[in-house]
Amino acid sequence: TALFPHAPKDIWLEIGFGGGEHLAAEAAAHPDCGFIGCEFFENGVVKALSLIAGQDLGNIRLYQGDAGAIIDTLPAQSLAGAYLLYPDPWPKRRQRKRRFLSDEMLKRLARILRPQAEIRFATDIDDNAAWTLARALRAPDFEWRAKTAQDWREPWAGWASTRYEAKALAAGRRPVYLTFVRN
Repeated sequence: TALFPHAPKDIWLEIGFGGGEHLAAEAAAHPDCGFIGCEFFENGVVKALSLIAGQDLGNIRLYQGDAGAIIDTLPAQSLAGAYLLYPDPWPKRRQRKRRFLSDEMLKRLARILRPQAEIRFATDIDDNAAWTLARALRAPDFEWRAKTAQDWREPWAGWASTRYEAKALAAGRRPVYLTFVRN
């Protein structure tokens, strides 16, 4: 909370925010919350900075680099949730070890997420969705509470679409929206 000019009621982490459109929309919609955005690519950080300045958003902090470095330094149970939206699917079999929500990363995220915190994951790549879901289902610290297909076919309430989602829909791919809740 010391990163923010106000004491945010909740803090969320967005991993790989791309151009920052979702991150900025969430920060604008929830001014009482704090948002930490991690992005490896400089161009994405620059785009996000432009959105932040243009909307005068004081409740976002950015980190350029590997999100794992931030995850490992955050205090235990400090986050209300995390977003991972349209990550690189690493489609080749030999590349799958690079996918972000691995068994090990789920353990690291479990440490910083408080009970009932959510990981919100969106993808338009079926194999990536199945791979991620399999890891989350076997993670002892998380629960997938979907009851019907509608629970993962529709985005979250107040969803701010991303350019990656627009590309997926234009290409005829149907996104999935998975929510994993910290036990």
